[in-house]
Formats: sequence, structure tokens, C-alpha cells
Amino acid sequence: MTGSLSSAGYGPAGAAESVRASRSHWDGASGSYLEEHGDTLGTDVLVWGPEGLTEDEAQLLGDPAALAGAVVLEVGCGAGQGSRWAARRGARAVGVDLSAGMLARSRALDASTGTAVPVLQADAGAIPLAGGCARVAFSAYGALPFTADAAGVLAEVHRVLAPGGRWTFSVSHPVRWAFPDDPGPRGLVAERSYFDRAPYVERDDDGALLYAEHHRTLGDWVRLLRGAGFGLLDLVEPEWTRPEQPTWGGWSALRGAHLPGTAVFVCERLER
Repeated sequence: MTGSLSSAGYGPAGAAESVRASRSHWDGASGSYLEEHGDTLGTDVLVWGPEGLTEDEAQLLGDPAALAGAVVLEVGCGAGQGSRWAARRGARAVGVDLSAGMLARSRALDASTGTAVPVLQADAGAIPLAGGCARVAFSAYGALPFTADAAGVLAEVHRVLAPGGRWTFSVSHPVRWAFPDDPGPRGLVAERSYFDRAPYVERDDDGALLYAEHHRTLGDWVRLLRGAGFGLLDLVEPEWTRPEQPTWGGWSALRGAHLPGTAVFVCERLER
């Protein structure tokens, strides 16, 4: 068992220890995370980021009517809000997440909403589904920011998707990496190099990794996607258009008026 937080900063974090840290972190944080952000995330809404952009508004997965009967995969599904959204549109939705704690929250929401979605506990780099079975895959801030092996995750999503399938995912906008994670004026002044790929890490007294968040530039993401066999259809940078949208960590109306907070990549699976 890891100890209490001893250090936080930027430094190396390997693939295996990132997986262990993410599983432990989200198991422990699942309850408080939903208590804090549940109003924004809802129970059966697909929200792309703290700005509040929803799939009903953006339709980044394509025509919602085309989801009926299709296998739709949510990668890093958390409490399954996006999967539940897809299921209510007739999709054969399934969620995958590393954290048993988050999946327990998903099952609780199944019971309270009356819409149950199957969920699987698995690392996003080893998705336990047959190749070519899904027509659509998506991830809203799930898995990709926390993995050291983004190429491996993208390769798995490519394997699971049918040719021509849609893959849409959101992450913290890479530009934000140069700025402190502060919702106030301090968060508007760059203090790090955008090109420094060292992940943000938290470690305990014994040096064990408690949390890791990995950074890729926009160019890195484009190259990773092309290398995995995806064509980039669109890059959406949601604006902060709702004055009533609550502050979420370092995301705020103040920063949203000046800096992009979220990047949503809309992709198509190509034949290799």
C-alpha cells in the first residue's frame, strides 16, 4: 500500500507504474469525483469536457440515428454516463475502465436511472473485445491522459473498430500544459515549455507513483493517430460559452475566455 503524498512535480513515469497508479487513484477518488462534478457530468449525458459541450449539441460521433443497433465502445468510461447516453439512442453500448471503483459507480447509476450498460474492467491498452466489432468508439477525458503508452491504446481502438468506424476522444488541450493549473489570473501566464513532455507526477514517501498525467503536443497526437491508422476528420476546441458553467479545477470562465481548455479529436479508422 502506498503512503501519503510526499512530492508533486514533473518527471518520468513508466507504463506499468502509470497503470497501477491510475487504478489506485481512481478507485479512491471515484466517490468524491462524482460528488464534485456530478452536476456537470449528469447520469446519461455525453459531455466532452469542463466547458460543458455535449454530444447532443456537437454530434461528433456522427448521425445519432445511425447509432441504433451499433456496437459503441466507451474507453475509460468512468461511471458510464456516455455509454448510457448511447444506450438510450439504441446503441449496443459497452464501457471499459481500469478502475473497479468507477465501475461500481456506473452500476449504481444503472440502478438509479433504469438504463444499464455492460462494463468491463480492463486496461485501455488491452481491450477484451473482438477485432472489428464496434462501429463507434469514444472517450471523454478517459484513459489517454493517464497512460504512458498512448500508441498502444490507439492501436487497440483501431483493432476493435470496423473499417470506417468513428473514433472521437477528448483530452486537456495540449497548450494548457505550459500554464499553471489555476483557474485565476495566475493560470494565464505561461511558466513551462509546451515542448516539455515530462509527465506530471505525484509520489509517496517511498517514491511510489500515486498519480500521473501525460502530455503530448498537438503534433504528437496527429502523428500518433496517423501511425495507428486513423484519419483526422476534425479538431474541436470548445469555447467557454456558458457563464453559468462551474469552475472545474483549472478550468474556468476567466481562462476559457483566453485559452482553449479541451481538444476533441474526431477520427476515422482507415485500412492499414
